[in-house]
Amino acid sequence: MALYMKAADILDKVEQKKGAVKTLVYDSKFQNIKQLFALVCETQKYSSVLQEIIDSTKLLKETKLKVNLAKVLVYDLLIGHGVKCGGSWKAMMMKHKPRLQAALARMKVKQKVSRNQDLLPSRFQQAEGNRLPRYVRVNTLKTTVEDVIDYLKREGFSYQGTARSLQDLSHLSGKAFVSDLHLQELLAFSTRMDFHDHFLYKAGHIILQDKASCLPAYLLNPPAGSHVIDACAAPGNKTSHLAAIMKNKGKLFAFDLDAKRLSTMSTLLLRAGVTCQQLANEDFLKVDPLGPEYKDVGHILLDPSCSGSGMVCLRNSSAEPQERDAGRLEALASFQLRCLNHALQFPSVQRVVYSTCSIHTEENEDVVSACLQQNPGFRLVNLLPEWPERGHAPLPQCLRASTAETLTHGFFVALLERRPSENEEENRPIPPTVEELASDEPSAGDADGERGSGKGEVENPGVKRKRKHKKKHKKE
Repeated sequence: MALYMKAADILDKVEQKKGAVKTLVYDSKFQNIKQLFALVCETQKYSSVLQEIIDSTKLLKETKLKVNLAKVLVYDLLIGHGVKCGGSWKAMMMKHKPRLQAALARMKVKQKVSRNQDLLPSRFQQAEGNRLPRYVRVNTLKTTVEDVIDYLKREGFSYQGTARSLQDLSHLSGKAFVSDLHLQELLAFSTRMDFHDHFLYKAGHIILQDKASCLPAYLLNPPAGSHVIDACAAPGNKTSHLAAIMKNKGKLFAFDLDAKRLSTMSTLLLRAGVTCQQLANEDFLKVDPLGPEYKDVGHILLDPSCSGSGMVCLRNSSAEPQERDAGRLEALASFQLRCLNHALQFPSVQRVVYSTCSIHTEENEDVVSACLQQNPGFRLVNLLPEWPERGHAPLPQCLRASTAETLTHGFFVALLERRPSENEEENRPIPPTVEELASDEPSAGDADGERGSGKGEVENPGVKRKRKHKKKHKKE
């Protein structure tokens, strides 16, 4: 009962423009966030279909239910996995089930279709035709990719090797699965595969995480033993990914404002075997960059609150430019820029990943461009040259992700790194010229015909030229 009440409340708030679905769901403090998020998204997607069924059966008059509560109940009864509550509500819905089923059947006959998804508005038909693979990240803190593959093969799954193209990910069916072509610890299955009740998931050996969501930690790539901040950490999948990359060595500071979400995240990290974390119920913007505990922080992952417009289930007509809530986007972008500027104030930070699950330029390229103008000591890193979708001009160094181009949710990732100081630039070895690399003549003083010190080591010709230049300068 609590699930349906909460889902209806979120749908009410979305209609009143009180926030995006993703933000409202994670702020709801509901125990099973994924279950709630899925129900809200699917009900919203089938909203027009459900409304017609409710109107034709006069369900609201018969039951005295409010419209959004009726929608979530009818969705689960007819299209989902059945009403999950007991008591009077379930009895009521079962009483009306034959009439509701008949109304759904009449709609299919009228529109000459046989599947529920064929009743969806045209803007959702394309998304249904391009269903995303089910991505599974192997948790290397507890197991290996090879062991997970072997375990699944013994269960009857069919391993097809490493994908060679995105098309290999889109044609999966049944129990066939592949290794991802970009991230070696990611496996891809058919879209209908469900692992929520699987032993590997419950034991924390695998993490159910969209491919695009894996990119931020993968690209930040903090070495084992480093000090890292996950600035807006809940629900915690990226935090556990960072810990795995760090091999649980070093310190991983994770912040979140909501104590309830932090508690849920703590349980998730415990199941994943994470031990290097230091969780804090704190606003990242209020964290002192000069605090002694953060003096060695060299890497920061910043995935702040955003519009959530890249989430597949929310991709509807409201995402069109003419219908954007410009005021809300402006407020979000201002907040995101403050967070990014704050991240760059940590004195030892070398790399900062900025990511959103938004498709809007205002929250992505515009934020990064403004930040670079205000922080000339940092520059962009050109990410994954083989990645098919790039940041919008003038920032092609960044990555974008989408259903059509990358078979993922909509996403944006930028990696900022600190520029080397003048001293570091001066001490950097001068690369050899083409002529020097092509020359086979031994250098003076090398009787055995080899470059170097005579101990079998090859000296960088750029360093030798630099030394000669210094000697000449000294004589002058």
